[in-house]
Amino acid sequence: MKDFQQKIAALGLMIPEIMLPRGDLRKWAVIACDQFTQDRDYWENVKNAAAGAPSTLNLIFPEVFLSDGDMPRRIKDIHETMMRYLDRGIFAGARRGCVYLERDTPFQRGRRGLVAAVDLEQYDWTPSARPLIRSTEGTVPERLPPRMDIRRDAPLETPHILLLIDDETESLLPALGERAKKAPPVYQSGLMAGSGSISGWFLDKEEDWAFITEKLEELARRALTRYLPGGQDVSAGEEKGGSPFLFAAGDGNHSLAAAKGIWEEYKKAHSDTNGGALPEHPCRYALVEIENIYDPAITFEPIHRVIFGMNFDEVLAVLAGLPGFSSREPGGREGLIRLTAEPCAGNRFGIVACNAVSGGGAFGNRYALVETSAGGIATAELQPLLDRHLAQAAGSRSLSIDYIHGAEELFRLASASGRQAVGILLPPVKKAGLFETVARSGPLPRKSFSMGEAVEKRFYLECRRLF
Repeated sequence: MKDFQQKIAALGLMIPEIMLPRGDLRKWAVIACDQFTQDRDYWENVKNAAAGAPSTLNLIFPEVFLSDGDMPRRIKDIHETMMRYLDRGIFAGARRGCVYLERDTPFQRGRRGLVAAVDLEQYDWTPSARPLIRSTEGTVPERLPPRMDIRRDAPLETPHILLLIDDETESLLPALGERAKKAPPVYQSGLMAGSGSISGWFLDKEEDWAFITEKLEELARRALTRYLPGGQDVSAGEEKGGSPFLFAAGDGNHSLAAAKGIWEEYKKAHSDTNGGALPEHPCRYALVEIENIYDPAITFEPIHRVIFGMNFDEVLAVLAGLPGFSSREPGGREGLIRLTAEPCAGNRFGIVACNAVSGGGAFGNRYALVETSAGGIATAELQPLLDRHLAQAAGSRSLSIDYIHGAEELFRLASASGRQAVGILLPPVKKAGLFETVARSGPLPRKSFSMGEAVEKRFYLECRRLF
């Protein structure tokens, strides 16, 4: 057993004590807090759907409300609700193991996942780090404090973090599903707001954990030489025998980084009480769902941008700073969507402002197709350009940027009355080669891609004791 525990730990994993709620899962499970950040109506509908029943809505802080200015009170309410749920027997007890799950969405069927806990000692989001668990996108330190405030001293955690594995032969999750389905599911439910359904099976036998360990060990050994030519290690400059690139944070990177921050705080505060060894505490670990990047039910979608406080011509002028810039009229909305999605030598972006004033003074919808000679990930040149402009304008103008899932939501925001908004429609994202790109070059610019549409994001469901 000791040897087995060492193998699990070497893979950055821990078998957690998972708690599942009693009662109506359709009311309990809600979507990740960083979705629908410009749509208060969505979250009001969630509140109405969950009314009168225990719900993870009461355990999270939807980011749409971050600007309301009542954060300390809301965090206090979250922590008190966690304790109340524990005291009132909302959960059916803790059970040591992992959960194999399958999710049907309005767009895909049978997406597979594995809920487990990962060791934050083996994760680092800084761009130069090359640990076992890596960030795929840039982390914004300014976005961490609210998440850390919620996690600090929280009695419970519930995950929306999705970690990816690079399992091209699909050796782990399909076989794990066959093993799991020998028993009935421990939960099975529809999900609110037309988000599909989910089923989960508990894996609490050591033979199942051994199978998980064996398959992940195979992926870890392969990762040492997979991403660079000539049998070199995972990353240029990494010493022989360094950490393989086993897990990539696909969704919830800032939540994982916040969990890391809380662990570092705890470790620093208790470093002198354990004889120099790492202190033992549940906050060293984070509950996550592990998915395979090659799962056919996982699609990568672009995360679009909407700029508030600038007009159409101003945004077009900023984008003129892209390498090899050109722009043209695309033939309306449908032409813009079609042309942005077409392959090209570099990259294409769609610019849209509805109810906008043209240079000639006409009032109506405006569209432009922007082309750049810069290839690769579309955000690599775009995001730094936008960041520089917003930084230069800080103090003189009220400008902001938000990151939007789904073209329909982007067009909705670009046409909203009473607020100056210009949408930037991004081209499709290819998921093949993500691990190799991150291994060679480090994290991509923040918000470079989304795993599926907004309604396909992870729903909070499983819980674990934390503080």
